[in-house]
Amino acid sequence: QVVESGGGLVQPGGSLRLSCTGSEFTLSAYDIGWFRQAPGKEREAVSCISPSGGGTIYSDSVTGRFTISRDNARNTVYLQMNNLKPEDTGVYYCQADSQDAYTVAALCRWGYKYFGQWGQGTQVTVSS
Repeated sequence: QVVESGGGLVQPGGSLRLSCTGSEFTLSAYDIGWFRQAPGKEREAVSCISPSGGGTIYSDSVTGRFTISRDNARNTVYLQMNNLKPEDTGVYYCQADSQDAYTVAALCRWGYKYFGQWGQGTQVTVSS
C-alpha cells in the first residue's frame, strides 16, 4: 500500500531524502511513520507525522538531524536526513495507520510493533 524510495549509499555527514508514496492508497487522512531496521536489530521508530503535518515525533537519536514532512497533494511523506551517521544504516520503512488505531505519538512509541505487513523498504547505508 505504501512504497518507499530514496535510499542509497552516502558518506558520514551526508544527506538523503526518503519518500513514501501511497500506491492506490491515499495517505492524507492518516498518521504516517518512518521506521528502520539495522542488521541484527529490531525495527525501531524514527519519526511520525499527523495528517495535517502539525504533529511530529522524532526519536532521540535523530532529533535535530532528520525532518519529516508531507505533501498531501502529492500523496507523499518525506524524511529529510542530514548529518547522517554510520549508525543510521538500515532498511527504512514507512507505515500508515490506515485503521486510525493510534495517536501519532502512540504510533511512534509502540503502535508500530503491531503492524503485521510492511513494504520492501529502502536501504540506507552510511559509510566512508
